[in-house]
Amino acid sequence: MDNPFIIKSYETMELFCDREEELQQLLRNVTGHIDTTLISQRRIGKTGLILRLFDELSATHPDIQTIYMDIFASQSLDDFIKMMAEAAMRAFRPKSSILDKLMIFIKALRPQISFDPITGEPQLQISYQTTHEKEYTLRGLFEFLDSQNTPIVMAIDEFQQIREYPEQNMEALLRTYIQQTKNITFIFCGSKKHIMADIFANARKPFYSSTAFLTLDKIPLEKYKAFITNLFNKKNRNLQSEAADFILEWTRRHTFYTQQLCHTIYDNGATDIGLDDVKKACAQLLQQGEAVYLQYRQMLTEKQWNFMIAVAKEGSVTQITSAEFLRKYKIGTPSTARKQTDSLCEKGLLNAETTLQRTEYTVNDVFFSHWLERL
Repeated sequence: MDNPFIIKSYETMELFCDREEELQQLLRNVTGHIDTTLISQRRIGKTGLILRLFDELSATHPDIQTIYMDIFASQSLDDFIKMMAEAAMRAFRPKSSILDKLMIFIKALRPQISFDPITGEPQLQISYQTTHEKEYTLRGLFEFLDSQNTPIVMAIDEFQQIREYPEQNMEALLRTYIQQTKNITFIFCGSKKHIMADIFANARKPFYSSTAFLTLDKIPLEKYKAFITNLFNKKNRNLQSEAADFILEWTRRHTFYTQQLCHTIYDNGATDIGLDDVKKACAQLLQQGEAVYLQYRQMLTEKQWNFMIAVAKEGSVTQITSAEFLRKYKIGTPSTARKQTDSLCEKGLLNAETTLQRTEYTVNDVFFSHWLERL
């Protein structure tokens, strides 16, 4: 691929920026058989880090088998089992003895097996008569993987989604089966910090104190600037210093948006990239996203929409109930501000970053935020 700025997950270590400390911590954890809770806001690079880890394990610990599953789209225990089985089928090499055994195990469940017409990946449909059958199947999958003569690292992305399942005992069920495994090390990834914290740091919950914690933050400015400048240089494109600074300020060093803006700049074809070239690409991206942003307008109440505009115009807000903020944007009372904040955070449109000192609220989608600023 000619364009070096990848916007879909991970390809090679050469196109992956930094995260060395986090990578080494994960390596120590998985090789030491320590389960990890990895938390970051969406699209900041946690999936890329996991796949970078898997790449590193493949090179340095070829005996370790890796399995990745993203349960963001799952709605129930049925979906979880289906996604886990499909992830295991994708992970093991064709014609390997483990895959052969896995297929025998899965066929015993009498599934309907089809293949995605585009990717060719297997898709399962398993029918159950009772809840007990589902739980028995899930336990069987964990036991099967654990019984293989190979260590396994399993990453479960968007793990907080299990809180949306109709089954009320998912945390206890998973904790029971997971703690019985001996050969599987788990990485639980999540983007909703408050839910992930409640799952893993609440003393009343089954997963309490069962993992190490790792939080993914933004890539340091100078490292990210050097990285994107170098990628342009390798393709005989010169990125001027002020243009690089503007890119990282405008995207707030959020990995997905930085990559997407650089991808667009590269596709536009300029060889000596200045501030005007960057701003042209910014305008293109906002124009491309406008249809989606207008759909958000239809989804929200007038008060929610105006609150989103207020946060976007501020860039970030730490005092959502301050008299100055409420008066400036005609929001109303402090209780109204808290209600709008909670609702928009729950919808995933606002992001809350909490430290010991404060909580900072921003519009979750950086491009949407810049679009709202102009209203």
